[in-house]
Amino acid sequence: MRHDTQTAGIAIIGAGERGAYFIGSRLAETAGETGLRVIGVQDRLPDRAAAAAAHLDALYARAGLDHRVLVFDGLDAAVTHPLVRLVLVTTHTDAHRLPVERAAAAGRLVYLDKPIAVSLADAEAIRAAEARAGHPIMMGFTRRYEQSWIEAVKLARSGRIGSPRMVLLRSVIPYSRYLQLWHRNQARSGGALNDKGCHHFDVLNWVAGEARAVRVTAMGGRSGIFAPDPSAPERCRDCDRACPYRRHETLVDRFEGVGRVPNASWITATAAEDRNDTCVYRPGADIDDHAVVTVQYDGGLVATLFFAIFGPWSEDQETLEIVGDSGRLRMERHSGDIDLVEAYGHARSTIRFPNPERGSSHFGADLALVRRLRAFVDGHPPPVGVAEGIASLRLVHAAQISLRQGGRPVDPAELPTDAP
Repeated sequence: MRHDTQTAGIAIIGAGERGAYFIGSRLAETAGETGLRVIGVQDRLPDRAAAAAAHLDALYARAGLDHRVLVFDGLDAAVTHPLVRLVLVTTHTDAHRLPVERAAAAGRLVYLDKPIAVSLADAEAIRAAEARAGHPIMMGFTRRYEQSWIEAVKLARSGRIGSPRMVLLRSVIPYSRYLQLWHRNQARSGGALNDKGCHHFDVLNWVAGEARAVRVTAMGGRSGIFAPDPSAPERCRDCDRACPYRRHETLVDRFEGVGRVPNASWITATAAEDRNDTCVYRPGADIDDHAVVTVQYDGGLVATLFFAIFGPWSEDQETLEIVGDSGRLRMERHSGDIDLVEAYGHARSTIRFPNPERGSSHFGADLALVRRLRAFVDGHPPPVGVAEGIASLRLVHAAQISLRQGGRPVDPAELPTDAP
């Protein structure tokens, strides 16, 4: 416990799984170490905010701390509370802009969860709010806080495999939940390529360094696996069909512990954007479920994202392979191991990073993120921010345009800020 750490207050805007039950939980669990305290939560659904506050209260009590979390009556009350120094924005993606602008205008530090926005216009407005505030906004691309990704990029840049020439990021994640939650609406989430792919495009840009993406091509779209069925029940709780996608019963849900989240408000909610078990076959979803996206950088690097939200759960669902002039590395996210080949194949080794916190959410990245929040409050620059968020969103939009136009090459720099 760090007894020399000054207490700093936080407001969480958006009391969903990410804000309250992942980052919020890690904040409460490490409160004695970091001195960070969740002062209160705000959500457009009062019952969801109250459930989140009760959840965090229990965690503080378990940690032996006498601390109660408020339920703020509105956004302005949250961002202007005198004890709040940092505002966490974890709303639906299409609602990021307003709380960022209000918090920055109120002189508060801001953490913004990924993706930065749905539209480039909102993303640029967030950049403008950051500029007016005069201090950076910290973003939540979790791979930037996850040890195996950090070490893989560091190795790629160290010269041990020569200069990086090709990248393959394979992401076959059985996230049928994107069709069960608010993400099924492209206008709210930007689609799976935005919500999940934003992480991956940020990694590609991270590996590329100062090089600029000049051409994006993409093939894919909607597979037909989740073909709309007007006769399907509205939601899983009301369904007795045999289904491999039943919410909270899939292997990935069990692995990630989603069913253990105390989320009664999702069970009682009736609007599709507020519940978490809409049938994957219900009409109305308009998001893509797979894509192969290639990005050409002006330094010669070629990077490919192989992406799908269907398929079986497995322990190699996300891998990063980087090929250089004289070697290559392959990192597997689930184990965290890096298979390294050097010296034109004359040397091969497996690099492991024992981490007792890998069992926590996002393989320990959320705990690392919370510690970086403490450093951020103390004046240290964030590891990733708005510029990287916009660069990732430009690749998302370029890929989506290419998908719609049969794989036509698109230059991300040429997209207008109001691009679809």
